[in-house]
Amino acid sequence: MMEIDGRFWLNKDNKPFLGEGRVRLLKQIDEHGSIHAASKAMKMSYKAAWDMLRDIDKLSKTPFLEKQIGGKSGGGTKLTPYAREMIATYDDFHKLYREFIERFKEAGDNPQKLKMILNRTFLTTSARNQLLCKVISLDEHKLGSIISLKTKEGETLKSKITTKSLKNIGIKQDASIYAIIKSSDIKIVFEAPKETQKCNVLKGDIELIEKSDENIEITFKTDKGLMLTAFLESNANIKLSENTQAYAIIEYDNILIGV
Repeated sequence: MMEIDGRFWLNKDNKPFLGEGRVRLLKQIDEHGSIHAASKAMKMSYKAAWDMLRDIDKLSKTPFLEKQIGGKSGGGTKLTPYAREMIATYDDFHKLYREFIERFKEAGDNPQKLKMILNRTFLTTSARNQLLCKVISLDEHKLGSIISLKTKEGETLKSKITTKSLKNIGIKQDASIYAIIKSSDIKIVFEAPKETQKCNVLKGDIELIEKSDENIEITFKTDKGLMLTAFLESNANIKLSENTQAYAIIEYDNILIGV
């Protein structure tokens, strides 16, 4: 079966600037303190390493390397602060790129499935919480259906939608879809509710509280690492403090589905 893949580069002046091999070489220089040792660690010739560094240098207005003279180690080569900054930038973009490619790989050799994934990838909504999930089960009834979902962090959520919508969207078990939750639809409480038949209850901690005259924004992290944003009115009758254990309550009806 075919699948989508590719290589990621940062370009300057329409020319390749930083790619995976060049970044690996720079990291080896940072670790070993010399170009010779770095090239040896990568099992490449010293000339090939120099050619890579020369190509970077031609496009960069700021040096990536600086020489160390003398000292206990007898001199060597180290990265400049600019080089470290650019490596961090590359790593951040490369991580996002790989996540993007992994989503595309879901399509395999099916163009129609790829089209659906593209639509889902560029989904735009005002909701603060957009969670990529996997459908783990479907409980279908005549008018309403319950979709059980699992987030990438391992949290389980349930959403209730009309059975007609379920059919129209074409949701199947094991499909990847978005759970979309408005921040105002998340309640924060300090005791788990006794009745949980129609709501999701997620245990975790209040990470951050931001206040204005009208509203309170809460960053909530579940025990499994899922981050949620809740939005309360400033006159809400609840005493809040950071680094406090709490529960996020989300009713089944308040989780919208995006594909």
